[in-house]
Amino acid sequence: MAISSRLDTARVLATVLLPTLAKGVVVRRPGVMAAAERVQSDARAITTMRGLRDRYGPEPVRLRITGRSVAVLVDPTDVGRLLAESPEPFALATKEKKAALAHFQPHGVLISEGPGREHLRALNERALRPENVPAEAIVRDEADLLTRHVTSTGELTWESFNQAWWRIVRRIVLGNGARGDDQLTDDLKALRENANWAFLHPRQRGLRDRFQHRLDEHLARREEGSLAAQPGDLSGQVPHWLFAFDAAGIVTLRALALGARGMNGILESARLWPTTPVILRESTEPTRWHGTWLPENTEFVVFTPFFHRDPDRLPFADSYAPEYWDGPLDPAIVPFSAGPGVCPGRDLVLTVAATMLDTLSEHLSVPSPGTPLPATLNHFGIRVPAQPAGSRV
Repeated sequence: MAISSRLDTARVLATVLLPTLAKGVVVRRPGVMAAAERVQSDARAITTMRGLRDRYGPEPVRLRITGRSVAVLVDPTDVGRLLAESPEPFALATKEKKAALAHFQPHGVLISEGPGREHLRALNERALRPENVPAEAIVRDEADLLTRHVTSTGELTWESFNQAWWRIVRRIVLGNGARGDDQLTDDLKALRENANWAFLHPRQRGLRDRFQHRLDEHLARREEGSLAAQPGDLSGQVPHWLFAFDAAGIVTLRALALGARGMNGILESARLWPTTPVILRESTEPTRWHGTWLPENTEFVVFTPFFHRDPDRLPFADSYAPEYWDGPLDPAIVPFSAGPGVCPGRDLVLTVAATMLDTLSEHLSVPSPGTPLPATLNHFGIRVPAQPAGSRV
């Protein structure tokens, strides 16, 4: 069994895990993201992970953490196994994930278990089909308004993009009646900020009750043409849908700044800058890895930027390579996770994000970025000049 030295454990904590937590796992912190971009923190983390693999070989590396069995994966085949064999024997509902998500989605599928999880998973898969909503029409409607605003101001910023994005999301999920309900998503953001602290932040039950009451009022309309019109008890699942769409907005703006187009462009943006930087699983029984055993309740850590940008395996690691998505896929390049825990809204999210990207790209001309592309990209600081379409340089 590979057990890291105390020095290597300290390196992983200092350059991989703690910076990831500091940036905000559930909702990003603008100040920390700006600092992370300045020092290119993900590049440092990838270097640490490469060193870990070089020193200990391909088997999971167990960190020296008192009171918790934590193993970091360094081999792509192991990542494929971990995700394929979820939720048994590798549970998605880890202790840390439960503590974080309970702040705003205590009944969500991500932290459900057993038969209840199977029921909720099926509900999510049925509801989140692209054909259930006129997503492309909604996106084009809001993107047209955003383009007019950008043309008048001279540039597209995260603030203006994010406002339009949330109008799209609320219309798709809850209907046109929720389009202007900024308070709903502001309350959700506050709850998600608490979730960043997981165990360390007390539950704000009053805030959560207010959010849930407001959400349930929208859901009660069952507005035609929205996800809310789908059958089943959606109240406990919608907070996660809104949460997931936030990450999709980040991916979309980064793709726009990259000069990307289409679904492959969205997928490539998510490869280059994963919005789920750490995937966690917790073993429900002892498991064998490369001839050695790890105990029950071991937490397995997949640091996705390492696998997505590993120059030792990927010749296109730091380049824009949308053609990658047309061929065989690496088991550890997983922008939407994989296996039984793959994002049930993957196709819907890709449809919405790609339509937004392509619609805005028709009206904005983005200079081609240089290479190598940065390991850390602060989406809060992205500014896209409003140039006439066709003036790409």
